[in-house]
Amino acid sequence: MAKIRITKQFTFETAHALYGYDGKCKNVHGHSYKLDVTVIGEPISNMNNVKCGMVIDFGDLKKIVKSEVVDVMDHAILLNKETPHIELAEHLQSSGHDVVLVDYQPTSENMVIDFAKKISSKLDKSLQLYSLKLRETGTAFAEWYASDNL
Repeated sequence: MAKIRITKQFTFETAHALYGYDGKCKNVHGHSYKLDVTVIGEPISNMNNVKCGMVIDFGDLKKIVKSEVVDVMDHAILLNKETPHIELAEHLQSSGHDVVLVDYQPTSENMVIDFAKKISSKLDKSLQLYSLKLRETGTAFAEWYASDNL
């Protein structure tokens, strides 16, 4: 059977600040992110399986990505836990705002690495995360490929 890649796109709004950066992005600012998630596998061939012909049900992929990425990041503020903005983060959290503190600089490059780990861990063993493409703006994006990370 042939290996097939399927892709689903997700969108979310997230603010972040780059700790120690020497440009405007050191300030808290937001983006309308687009995340393309591509999974590779063989379509199910068992005619008795309700998912026959699918590599993965798009709805199942959506559940994974929503729970691991979108629901966590959407309308949240993403900050390095070592940031000098920590007091602001604590104030926002105590006021009911969603703040995500991570142990990395929250660039698109590091975000896509984090997302790859989270999504991969939830996929069925018969599937592989093939690639991720995280668009921060209409003209800037980071890509992660499994083949680059063997």
